Amino acid sequence: MPSLAKLYLHAAATAARTRVLGSVPTVALPPRATQVHGVLADVAKLTQYQHLLGKPARDIMPSGYLHALAFPVAMSVMVREDFPLPLLGMIHLRNQVDHLAAVQFSQPLSIRSWARNLAGHRAGTTVELVVEIRPDGATEVLWRGVSTYLAKGIYLPGLDKPVAGGGVPDEGGQGREDFLAPDPTGIWQLGVDAGRAYAAVSGDFNPIHLSVFSAKALGMRRSIAHGMYLSSRVLGDVGSAKPETFSWDISFAAPVFLPAQVAVRIADATDADGAWTASSFVGWNRRTGRKHFSGTVSALRG
Repeated sequence: MPSLAKLYLHAAATAARTRVLGSVPTVALPPRATQVHGVLADVAKLTQYQHLLGKPARDIMPSGYLHALAFPVAMSVMVREDFPLPLLGMIHLRNQVDHLAAVQFSQPLSIRSWARNLAGHRAGTTVELVVEIRPDGATEVLWRGVSTYLAKGIYLPGLDKPVAGGGVPDEGGQGREDFLAPDPTGIWQLGVDAGRAYAAVSGDFNPIHLSVFSAKALGMRRSIAHGMYLSSRVLGDVGSAKPETFSWDISFAAPVFLPAQVAVRIADATDADGAWTASSFVGWNRRTGRKHFSGTVSALRG
């Protein structure tokens, strides 16, 4: 597996070289996928991950942990010389995941990732990173995720900015919208060390999550919570209602600056027999009422 620490160092070196020497913008994505075989979960990290989210250790890997496990492969696509956008400063806008089977921690996996859908955005340029996880040596897909990222302030030639949507992009990269906070079903208390705690179990030591000083160096006023930590908290709170196979979708509207108090509402939907079919969720700043994220978790139809 690629080392996240080395990938971040490579991205920092590339950014420094670009500032000094400049670069010629290209409007093309790497033509090949990156694939790693024989991937095994770190049992200690998996256990720490589950405990960080307040859950007991299980042999079945949580959906959010599978994203963390595969993230170095996706990131290795974004640091390639032929990737047209800078990795550092990239903003996470959305995740769409199909969790197609229960995945045991002891199962050797093959992880494949590629980039697609380079597009203009009112605040820069967006790109999607696709990740597929399979049993090593097999063809069936166990988990498939599509992450949408924004390179804020990067406008590539030939990519039109959409006119619809309006709004002034905030620090989360999206336009503000009217949001009336509902009654919460839970309150999350996130300490100033929430970013460092999640980094320790996920391996994602992006500086914007670690401290005030490292976040300010990349243009943020304070450190922010990982988007995938917030996603994992929601998936854990939906809990035993969902089956082993399901899909989930989360969009990020504004960053969660640490420390924070995040209000969350999860609303469940059931069928005529009372069985769970889906949950919708939203999280917002309890003090200001500003929305942080929203999305759904749904049962997969066979």
